[in-house]
Amino acid sequence: MKCDFCDKKATVFLTQLVEGQMKKVCLCDPCAKERGVTDPTGFSLADLLLGGAAAGKGTVTPAKTQVAAPGGGRKCPNCGFTLEDLRRVRRFGCSDCYTTFGEDVGHMVRGMHKGISHIGKVPAGLMAMQVLHQRLEELRSRLDQAISSESYEEAAGIRDEIRNIELGAKV
Repeated sequence: MKCDFCDKKATVFLTQLVEGQMKKVCLCDPCAKERGVTDPTGFSLADLLLGGAAAGKGTVTPAKTQVAAPGGGRKCPNCGFTLEDLRRVRRFGCSDCYTTFGEDVGHMVRGMHKGISHIGKVPAGLMAMQVLHQRLEELRSRLDQAISSESYEEAAGIRDEIRNIELGAKV
């Protein structure tokens, strides 16, 4: 595959959603370095695509960024990343950025996805084990209640059921 800017062999391949559409860029190493692809704080594929598309193939016009007034915005105490940097780059500067910008990140994620918690595929067998553990916890809770209310026959039945589950699953 060829570089989108100089027709050399591409070695860097980027994909990003820009304005709701998937955009792909292929770059050679010199073009990637020239455009700041290797610097996570100074690169945005949207800037590259939108700037490059407006100026034509082979040229990139830097995107205009707003500079926040001193002290006007929050900064990460560890790396100095600002909320504007996060919005522009769409990556954290360090692990402390998540705590610093947590609320804002929640709003960003809600705008991109259906929710803020992941509900997806679970590895085979893990869901069955989780259901089994929940069932055991429920039975142990019922056993404690049965013993508290002095329902010893019911407690014996629950105890036997717990034992059967533990022996069958080797929990």
